[in-house]
This record gives sequence, C-alpha cells and structure tokens, in this order.
Amino acid sequence: MYDDTDFPTLPFDDDKLHEECGVFGVWGMAEAANFVALGLHALQHRGQEAGGIVAYDADKGFTSARRFGYVRDNFTKSSLMATLPGTLSIGHVRYSTAGSKGDTQIRDVQPLFAELALGGCAIAHNGNLTNADALRRELIERGAIFQSSSDTECIVHLMARSFQQNIPERLKDALRRVEGAFSIVAMTSTKLIGVRDALGVRPLVLGRLGDGWILASETCALDIIGAEFIREIEPGEMVVITDSGLESVFPFHKADPRPCIFEHVYFSRPDSIFVGKSVYEARHAIGVELAKEAAVDADLVCPVPDGGVPAAIGYAQESGIPYAMGISRNQYMGRTFIEPTDQIRNMGVLLKLNVNRALIRGKRIILVDDSVVRGTTSRKIKQMMLDAGAKEVHFRIASPPTQWPCFYGVDTPDREKLLAGTMTEDQMCEHLGVDSLRFVSLDGLYRAVGQAEGRNNKRPQYCDACFSGDYPIRPTDKIASGFKMQGEK
Repeated sequence: MYDDTDFPTLPFDDDKLHEECGVFGVWGMAEAANFVALGLHALQHRGQEAGGIVAYDADKGFTSARRFGYVRDNFTKSSLMATLPGTLSIGHVRYSTAGSKGDTQIRDVQPLFAELALGGCAIAHNGNLTNADALRRELIERGAIFQSSSDTECIVHLMARSFQQNIPERLKDALRRVEGAFSIVAMTSTKLIGVRDALGVRPLVLGRLGDGWILASETCALDIIGAEFIREIEPGEMVVITDSGLESVFPFHKADPRPCIFEHVYFSRPDSIFVGKSVYEARHAIGVELAKEAAVDADLVCPVPDGGVPAAIGYAQESGIPYAMGISRNQYMGRTFIEPTDQIRNMGVLLKLNVNRALIRGKRIILVDDSVVRGTTSRKIKQMMLDAGAKEVHFRIASPPTQWPCFYGVDTPDREKLLAGTMTEDQMCEHLGVDSLRFVSLDGLYRAVGQAEGRNNKRPQYCDACFSGDYPIRPTDKIASGFKMQGEK
C-alpha cells in the first residue's frame, strides 16, 4: 500500500528540500572547538551527512577532524575533542549539493584547510557557487590540482593565486571572481573572518560571549552556548576579528539584498531570528494568511510534523477550527534506516509518522505542511489519514508551489521532478487524491514575513526563485549545461 521506489534511503526526509550546510566559528575562547561542536549540534538540521572542525593552538598549530554522520556521534567524544586545542576554531555541517551528491568523500567534508604563502587558512562555506564548473576548468588549465569535488575549493585556489599581502585581502580577491551565494567563516592563526555575498542569500550572524566572538549560520546556535546575539552580518559585508577587535568592510559592488525566503518557510529552526524576524512568528503568520486565502469547512487542523506545526497553529487560530496533533513523529529514527531492507523501505513514511486513529476517525481533516516537493510523501500521508478513517482530507501548504530548482545552496530536484514544475494546482490535487489542495500565495508569504503590500515585483525583498523563477544571480554553469530560465526557449 505504501510501496514507493522513489525513496531508496530516508522515505520521509527525502521529499523535502535540504539546505547545504551550516557554519560556526569562535574567536578568543578557551577550548574553542568544544563551543564549535555545540554550535554545530544546534545547526544539525542544516546538514546531516558529515561535519568537521579546525582549531588553532599556538603550541600545536592547526589541528582538524572530519567525520561522517551526526555531530553527537562524533564530536562529543573527549578523546577526539582533546586533539583540537586552542582559542580559535571553525566548523561545518554538510548536506551535499555541490560535489559528490549521495557519495560524499571525506576529502569533501569542510572546513577545507590549506597552507598558503602567507600561512595556514581554513574555510567553511554555506551556499553554492554558480560558476564553479567554469572556475574549476580555468584553474586546472592553469595548473591547479584539486583534492575535492567541493566548489569551496575554487575559493582556496583563487586565494593561493592572489598577490594581495594578507589573507583577508586574498579572500576578497577570490570572492570577487565567484558568482552565487555564500556565507563563509574562515580562520588564520590570528583571525576569524566572516563574509556574506552581496545579496545576502544565505544567513550569517554575529554573537558575543564574554570577550569572545562567534559567527554562526543561525541565532539558535548562539543560544546553545549562552552567547548574545549582536546582529546579522550584512549582505556584502566582511568582518575580520583579531586581538585589535572587529573590523567591518564592504568589498563588493552594492546590490539590493535578496535573502532566501525559504529560510522563513523551512530551513531555519523556528527558534532563530532571520532578517530581524522570529522564524516561528513568520511561520505562524503564514498559517494565518493561508487561512484567510484558503478557508474550508473541516473538523480539525493537523500539522504534518515538524515543519507544519507553527503554520497549522496560525491556521487554526485564524479559522476557529480546533488544532490537534493528528500525526505523531518518531523522533528517534535518525539514520538507522539509511540502508533499509526492501520490506522496511516499503513501509515508507510509516517509519517516521503515525496517525492518531481515535482522533482522526470520521473527521474532516485539514493537513498543514510547509511545502510540497515531489509529492510522494503527501500521497502517503493522505492514504494514512484515509486508512485511519478520515472523512475528508484537505491539504494546505505554507509556501507557494515550488516550481523551480534552487542553485544557491539547496538540494533541489530538476524542474521536471518538482510536482509544481509540471502540474497546475488542480492537477496536483487530483494527483495527490485529496479533497482540496491550496498553497499560500506569494503575496501572502511576503505579507507574513513583514512586507505588508506583498511582493514588489519590480524590487522583491527576498530571493524567491524556487517559487517565481526570478533568479537574482545568473546560474552560469546550469545555463551552460542546458537549463532554461523563465521565458527562455
């Protein structure tokens, strides 16, 4: 009944968009790597394939550790953390988009480290370079020898070829050659560096704990170590932290910021702050907008856990329909079934979710989810609700239809594999077999995140390319390989 060969590994999470990674850096704190490990644990949702930490100690120099799997399974071991001494450290959690998808090699795990002419440098990158293929070919033709498949290594080679007289200047040089989205933490023996692309597509924040400084992908990673959230690194800003304090510069051409709106929808943890707004409050407000736009008579509003919870609460409060946890999520599945048997694989979404039959039986149910990607999991959940005795099943989605792939650090299927890339809303409703299906409008999403007039089509405040096809950064490599942008034939 739940057989689905589209999901060879994790049958629930594989039908979601995945952020590429999370970054965390610490300057001026004893046992800095231990704080980095805690920060990476808080950012685990941004990357679950692998993680790495680099640290610097005046006596032992640079040390590093890179491991596959969860932070908790690797970087909580005192024997490993003892090998990473020092007051300066950066770390990274990975979900591969660039590089070897599904076949990550240890050499691809960040932070990457290199001995440059000016000394050692480690770098960790959240995002994706849209001209990495072209840069790699150029660099190889000029004699570069690549050790990984990561686009981040292009930055390292560009830095090595720069004639600037210090590493921050070399990093600026390198980043002026790249296209795409990047939030970067880097370190030398004396400096912690943070930099965000000119559009600010991917997030990066600054924190303080005592005399120490912290850089992180999200504010929730500051909370776990008790650090104070100072501010977001601004789009196009580079900060360099040394014994002399924090220096801020803007090395790129000024541009209108376009942070990723999907951070509000799904990527960021609900307890984080993004673009000055609580992620939880944004998701709650999306549910309110959805209830205004897509009302339907029903008995219960139920979230698809965990991403649909805040929006479902907002929908229920606005509509006056009772909220209920009609679906329970198994929090302990983890990677246990990364290579399941056919019998277990065919159980599909039951590995993750289970329906509260006593609550659902005979009811008209509104299911609120954060997004629909391929739609395979949505079909399974619908069938589970019907098997539990639901009278009607209505889907309400707390994002617009995902019609276009993302090239800025998100693992998105090709457009023909996106349900909304090939079907209208009515066709999707019929395909999923539900009584009704509605998505929040793009204007409704913008209103929920604080833009009262909705989306300004002439000057949108966010990157919403996955919904609109409006790419603020030209995906050079993808176009070269045949990708057609909106309006192109």
